[in-house]
Amino acid sequence: MWIIRQLGYLRIGRGSEDTTEHRVLHLFRNRAELKKSYIASQEEIQTLKDRVKQQEGVTARVQELLQELEGRLGQPDTGYRSLVFYQLRELWSAGRALLAQFAGELVAQQEDRERRQFLAEHNRRQFPRLQAADELARTAAGHLLAARAAVKDLEDAIARLRRPWHYFKRVQLRRRLQPANLGLLLAEQEVETARQARAAVESEPVPDFPGLSVEARRAINLAVVAYATLLRDRLAGTRLFELAREASGRREPPDHYGPRPDCERLMLEIQRGRVALQQRAALAQELKERTELLKAGARYRNARDTTPLSDGGVEDVAGAVLLGDAWEINRVLLR
Repeated sequence: MWIIRQLGYLRIGRGSEDTTEHRVLHLFRNRAELKKSYIASQEEIQTLKDRVKQQEGVTARVQELLQELEGRLGQPDTGYRSLVFYQLRELWSAGRALLAQFAGELVAQQEDRERRQFLAEHNRRQFPRLQAADELARTAAGHLLAARAAVKDLEDAIARLRRPWHYFKRVQLRRRLQPANLGLLLAEQEVETARQARAAVESEPVPDFPGLSVEARRAINLAVVAYATLLRDRLAGTRLFELAREASGRREPPDHYGPRPDCERLMLEIQRGRVALQQRAALAQELKERTELLKAGARYRNARDTTPLSDGGVEDVAGAVLLGDAWEINRVLLR
């Protein structure tokens, strides 16, 4: 009895030791996980601090620019030049916005047209397969009707032969009924197979639209170039185009706008130029003529390229528009 009790104590003690080891291992695992989480949190905090520092630098730069602008606007000799400078930048932005809006409208129209053509072509390719599936279904349905009629005729004939002396005829008809039932089963399977075949054709997913074709993108780009040349020509006879392009690439106004009277005259020209850019009278016909002219002489690097070459590939004014990135046209052209 004493030995049994000792063994029981040993077993109880061993179980307590196992439980303690399990708790220790669990604590070590939790400690490792907490350490990983702590390190990840510290890295995230450092990243956020770096972003805050960067944002503080940007905010400080903006504040500095605002203070400089306030200082220039507060001085009579520099205030008018600043007004001219920002109005020129706005004029350039207006031309760029018109160009981007025009390109977006052309892309939407052409995408809708080509998407409908793409779906029509898909349906055209699928139509013969649907016709073939329908023909198989009609043939299978005919076989099924014939098989049912054959089985019914045999069953009706057997039902009419009730006399004892009709025994041998009934046996003969029953022998014929077995293959007729098998034919009916095969006909039903044929109908089901035809139905599944047509359902498979109908359930085929419509392929994704691959996007605008090369020809469409070339046509849109030529129209955009034509519109850019038109916008530039509307400012012909003034210095607005060159001044606006210069202002778009600067952060601070230059000193060559002249004194106040010259600045006032220039601001009036900017106002008239903005109105000229917005004109839409006879726009479609003029764009069509310019686009056809560009299309006749356009050349490309290769068969997949969509941007006309500016070096002798298009008309001189259009080439200058492309080379000079007028109205930031290279951001609008489709690739």
